[in-house]
Amino acid sequence: MLDINAVAVFVQTVKAGSFAAAGRRLDQPANTVSRRVQQLEEQLGARLLQRSTRKLSLTSAGREFFERCVAGIEDIESAQLRLSETGQVPRGTVRVAVPADFFEFFPLQRVEGLLAEHPLLKLEFMLSDARVDLIEHAIDVAFRAGELEDSSYVARRLDGRQELILVATPEYLRARGEPESLAALAASDCVVALSAQGKTLWRLDGPEGAVEVRVGGRFAANTLLSQLRAVRAGLGIGLMPVMTVADEVHEGRLVRVLPQYVRRSSGLYAVYPSRRQLPRGVAVLIELVEAFFNEVTIAGDCSGAKTKSERRSGG
Repeated sequence: MLDINAVAVFVQTVKAGSFAAAGRRLDQPANTVSRRVQQLEEQLGARLLQRSTRKLSLTSAGREFFERCVAGIEDIESAQLRLSETGQVPRGTVRVAVPADFFEFFPLQRVEGLLAEHPLLKLEFMLSDARVDLIEHAIDVAFRAGELEDSSYVARRLDGRQELILVATPEYLRARGEPESLAALAASDCVVALSAQGKTLWRLDGPEGAVEVRVGGRFAANTLLSQLRAVRAGLGIGLMPVMTVADEVHEGRLVRVLPQYVRRSSGLYAVYPSRRQLPRGVAVLIELVEAFFNEVTIAGDCSGAKTKSERRSGG
């Protein structure tokens, strides 16, 4: 009869990406994990994993076996969690993938509070703007903005559709003039994302519906934080999430440009590999991030910002 424990070890190894990482999850030495997988391969009469000094990869037989077994093993683990009192306590290591600028906008004090409340929980963050493979990098949950490409993952939207608005410094607008049309915006210096195509296409929603404007400028960067800093430095007009600039707009350090035009983003998503019951540690982290971004979505409203005529009149 097939050793179900060995199958569970194999599934954890694939999820973790290495024998060492699986050993940490299972609280077993890496050589024990490797031996259990080897014994399973011998029992099945098929190689499941290709081993190299750098990484493990599934063979075609291994991938088919994993896809057929993973749901059943996760069901067993879920049943164990439901029946165990300790399953309700967040514990263990949760690996998290977030954008490179995540902690510029999400306060680490919230993380400190979560860890203080749950002393058995450990968080490991991978900061990168690349859409990393969750299985390959043993990621338990990723927080991603915008449209999602990989339908094999589970995605849960955490906030409403966040607006992006056009902003610039008063100094830039005094020196270069404030654009009063999309054509004038296209002729302005805009702070844009790094692109191999040169000009950047901004898709906006305005009084006439959805519109597109091709913009460019003398400064481009590949992270949102770098673009925001460039806008603050007066290098041009930027298209920024409301939550990142609302305070500066209210205080007059940034000014809305063409306020009748916005971009409605797709919001923020928690993405995880499996539809099965989430470990409690992953669930409480998602709840924490969701609560914060819902707060800033509500608070980040620039509707009170002055219009151009109000600024001129001093109203």
